[in-house]
Amino acid sequence: MTAWRHHARGWPWLESVPPGYRLSLIGMVIFFAGGLGDFLWHTLFGIEADIDALLSPTHLVLAISGTLIGAGPFRAQWHRAESGKGLLDHLPMLLSLTFGWSILTFFTQFAHSFVRPFAAGAAPEAWFFPQALEIAGILLQSAIMMGLLLLTVLRWRLPFGSLTVVLTVNSALMSLLELRVGFIAVGLLAGLAGDGLIARLHPSADRPPAFRLFAAALPAVYYALYFMGLKMTTGIWWSLHLWTGAIVMAGVTGWLISYLLLPPRYSSGPA
Repeated sequence: MTAWRHHARGWPWLESVPPGYRLSLIGMVIFFAGGLGDFLWHTLFGIEADIDALLSPTHLVLAISGTLIGAGPFRAQWHRAESGKGLLDHLPMLLSLTFGWSILTFFTQFAHSFVRPFAAGAAPEAWFFPQALEIAGILLQSAIMMGLLLLTVLRWRLPFGSLTVVLTVNSALMSLLELRVGFIAVGLLAGLAGDGLIARLHPSADRPPAFRLFAAALPAVYYALYFMGLKMTTGIWWSLHLWTGAIVMAGVTGWLISYLLLPPRYSSGPA
């Protein structure tokens, strides 16, 4: 509606769109084209199943364009001055963030512990590849999660409850793919822990040690809760060395991601 009003006053279409939503407009065009392309792809090559459906080029176009559309509120609030400090003031941005993160986790569900908990239950006959795939998934999902959350933490001073909303909703969406509803509690408790870390550490660009500690602690807590949940329900066939090491590796991944978003300061003068 804002774009229509601005255009009616004589503004060009692109300038009529509020800041942050231009990419959403472009995403809508790409999504429409991707839908037509997907129809042609299915007509020519058939309908995909399983992992093929996740990695089909036309489905990835739909995922990328859908992310551009859904990330509009996140980008819009990024361009605004701080408009409020309460959870409700940040809720559109937080739900937009959750939507974008959930698209990424949906399309990488083949390497997501909530969908494929290979460590659960009894040991399979061929044990190396399930172990390797879940470890790789833990590293991948830790990197995705912390890349998005650390970017958000650098931009806003998040009120308590922000990470609880984001992690709980994402965990619910991923858990319901295979009806493993117990993992919703992992997201809820990890979100509460993350909010507590923010309240205690105040991670920011001005406090690099606190920022890096938060980056390492949250994924470690997230996967510690995951393995504890397995331990109390289905059991874990992995050795203590392996699953505790996986928790440490999740923390190391978050810690390394923090250096991408907040590189150390360096001197450009002579050594």
